[in-house]
Amino acid sequence: MSLALQLGIVVGYLVLALLIGIAAYRLTDRTAEDYYLASRTLGTVVLLFTTFATLLSAFTFFAGPNTAYWEGPEWILVMGVMDGIIFAVLWYLVGYKQWLIGQERGYLTLGEMLGDRFGSPRLRALVAGISLFWLFPYVMLQQMGAGTALEALTDGAMPYWAGAGLITVFMIVYVVLAGMRGVAWTDTLQGAFMLVTVWAALLWILSSVGGPAAATAGLTTDPDFLALGDDYYTPAFIVTQAVSIAFGVAMFPQVNQRFFVARSETVLKRTFALWPVLVLALFVPAFMLGAWARGLGVEAEPGANVLPLLLAEYTPVWFAALVIAGAVAAMMSSSDSMLLSGSSYFTRDIYRPFVNPAASERREDLLGRAGVVVFATGSFLASLLQPASLLEVGSTAFGGFAQLALPVLVALYWTETTRTGVATGIVGSQALYLASVFLPFVPGAVGGWGTSLFGMGLGLVLTVGVSWLTTPAAGERRAIYFEFAD
Repeated sequence: MSLALQLGIVVGYLVLALLIGIAAYRLTDRTAEDYYLASRTLGTVVLLFTTFATLLSAFTFFAGPNTAYWEGPEWILVMGVMDGIIFAVLWYLVGYKQWLIGQERGYLTLGEMLGDRFGSPRLRALVAGISLFWLFPYVMLQQMGAGTALEALTDGAMPYWAGAGLITVFMIVYVVLAGMRGVAWTDTLQGAFMLVTVWAALLWILSSVGGPAAATAGLTTDPDFLALGDDYYTPAFIVTQAVSIAFGVAMFPQVNQRFFVARSETVLKRTFALWPVLVLALFVPAFMLGAWARGLGVEAEPGANVLPLLLAEYTPVWFAALVIAGAVAAMMSSSDSMLLSGSSYFTRDIYRPFVNPAASERREDLLGRAGVVVFATGSFLASLLQPASLLEVGSTAFGGFAQLALPVLVALYWTETTRTGVATGIVGSQALYLASVFLPFVPGAVGGWGTSLFGMGLGLVLTVGVSWLTTPAAGERRAIYFEFAD
C-alpha cells in the first residue's frame, strides 16, 4: 500500500503540472516570441518564482544536502550566501542591460543579440552550440536526480531507469505543449510548494528529534565537520565554486532568456532585489537537513541521496513522498525550462541562419518542439550510464557556462569590443576549460583554484586584448547596445 501511495503522490503532482501546461497551451500563440518568452509579459511574482524554480534542480535538492552530509553545512555559504548575492549583481549587470536591448530590438536569445551586434551568424551559432553542449549534462543531471530519488523513496521497487524515464516522459510532453507561459505558471506553483514543504520537513524532523540543539548535538563530536576552512571547504574551493556557479547561472539559456521576459523595468529590478532572500529561504533549511542527517546517524552509502533517507526515517510515508514529489517536479521545472530554451537556441541561432532563413514561425515552432524530444531522449540515454556524481556533473556544467560570462559582459559595456576579440575570448576560455575536463594531463585545479577561474580570466584577457589590437569587421554595429536611454 505504501508503494502505491508514494507513486500516486509523485505521479499525481506531475499530472497536476501537466494540466497547467495544457491550460497554457490553449492560451499560447503560435509565434516564437510567445512560445519562448510569453510575449515578454511576466510580472514580479511569476518572474521571480520561474527563475527560482528553474534553478531548483537535482544540484540543489540532492547534491547540496549530500555535500552538507559528507563535508559540513558550509555549503550554505557557497550556494546560499555568495551565489545569492553574486547572481543578484549579475542579474543587474547582465540582465538589466539585456532587458533594455531586448525591448528595443526584440531579441529572443543571447546568440541572436551578440550576432546582431557583431554582424556574425557564426558567432551566433558558436554561442548557441556551446550553450547546447553544456546544457546536455545539466538536463541529464535532472534525470539522474529523479532516478536516484524515486529509487530511494520506493526502496528499490522503482528502479533507477524507470524514475529517470518517468520524468523524461513528463517533461517532453510538458514542454511540447506548454511553452514559456506554462513553464512560468508551473514554476510559480513549484517554487512556492518547495519552500513550504522544505520548511515543513525541517520543522517536522526537528520536532521529532527534540529541537535544533538535539539535532546538532551529534555534529559537535566532530569539530572539523563544523569548522570553516577545513581540508574540503578551503578558500580556493569556496571562491571557485561560488564564482563558477553564479557566473554560469547567468549564462544558462533558461535563466538568461528570463532576462528578456519582464513586463517592465520595475518588475525586473524588484525581482533581482528579492532574489537573495528567496535563495536563502530555501537553501538554508535544505542544506541543514543534510548536515543534521549526519548527526542523527542516518547512514548513507557514497553516491546515495541523503534527503529521501532522512525523510523516510523521521516522517510518515505520505509526507516523504510529497516532499520528493515536489523535488522531482522541481527537477522537471528545471529540465522543461532548459529544453525550451535549448530548442530556441537551435531553431533561432542555428537552423534559421544556416539552414532555412525563410522558415515560417509555424515551421520554427514545430521544429523546436521536435528538437525537445530528440534532446531529452538523448540525455535520458546518457543518464543511464551515471558517468559521475550529481555534484561533479553539475559543477562541470556550471564551469562551462561561466566561460561565456566575461566576454559577454565586455561586449555589453565596452564599445571597442570587436568581433575577433569576443570570438577569441569565447573560444580560448572554452578550449582551456574543455581540456581540463577531458584531458587527463590538464589539471582541473592549480593550488586548489579551479581551472574554470583561469579559463574565465583567459577569456577576459583575450576579449579585451584582441579587441584592442584589431579593428571592427564589416557589419559590426558598435553603438547598438547604447542607442536607448539607460
